[in-house]
Amino acid sequence: MTDSYHGQAALEGFLDMWTTGTTAGRRAPVLRRPEEVGLEYEDVFFPSMDGVPIDGWFIPADSDKLVIQNHFLPGNRYGYPGQLPEFGGLGGFEVNFLPEFKALHDAGYNILCYDIRNFGLSGAGNGDTVGIGLLEYRDVIGSVRYARSRPDTKDMTTVLLSVCLGADSTCVAMAGHPDEFAAIPSLILLQPVSGSYIIEEFVKANGIPDGYARFDKGLVERTGFHLAEQSPLEYAKSIHIPTLVAQVHHDSMTRPEDVQSIYDAIPVEDKKLVWIEGTTRRFDGYNYFGEHPEVAIEWFDSHLG
Repeated sequence: MTDSYHGQAALEGFLDMWTTGTTAGRRAPVLRRPEEVGLEYEDVFFPSMDGVPIDGWFIPADSDKLVIQNHFLPGNRYGYPGQLPEFGGLGGFEVNFLPEFKALHDAGYNILCYDIRNFGLSGAGNGDTVGIGLLEYRDVIGSVRYARSRPDTKDMTTVLLSVCLGADSTCVAMAGHPDEFAAIPSLILLQPVSGSYIIEEFVKANGIPDGYARFDKGLVERTGFHLAEQSPLEYAKSIHIPTLVAQVHHDSMTRPEDVQSIYDAIPVEDKKLVWIEGTTRRFDGYNYFGEHPEVAIEWFDSHLG
């Protein structure tokens, strides 16, 4: 009975995080700012495709190149404060994008990063529901439109660095609205994910009988979406620009065949798959480009159109 209770509690807790983007009942704070690594920045805000107010940073560089970063769940534009007790259930350590931003800036890239709806300081949308890309794609499009609307960025060569939730959202956006991305020459997808694999591994690790079916039922009752819908696989078939995909190879939260199949589905010859080795922790992958910025910089530099 105790095991059943704790299993149900774990399932409910993960369901809450999955459907609302929160842990411990609140959004993760934007804990750091670019000035901590010596970067000037501008607080910006703009509408998503459907009007949800989006908050972000613009970090200027003396160049005509721009990176737009789309973050992961349950983080925000800065990363994720997993070192704080109330947010320690996922990862258990901090994800900090600032070293990545510093390296990109020093390599000559302007940066636009922002909080996806229902995360960080951006507005609530869709009744606070997270759609694992099925709703958030509108924010990716909003960010691209915003970059095109600014006098100082409208003519910049713009590339996308999309992470987990941001990666799935980018795939959905590109499939449904290809014209919005006609001028984007290249893309990085860091740890795109299919919901089914994450939940299968979660219920197995926690020994929850019928956990997948129970999670799927709870998900439908909260959001109207089934787990099987929350995958970028079919949408990735519509990506027609050079794409680098990176993933923790032995990620304990999923299985490598998920990302392999997403990568295989991208119908371009100019693509690359980077396996991140030496860890089983998914959240280490989110820090990867801060520790190895040369991987992202070399990809973008060689695919500027």
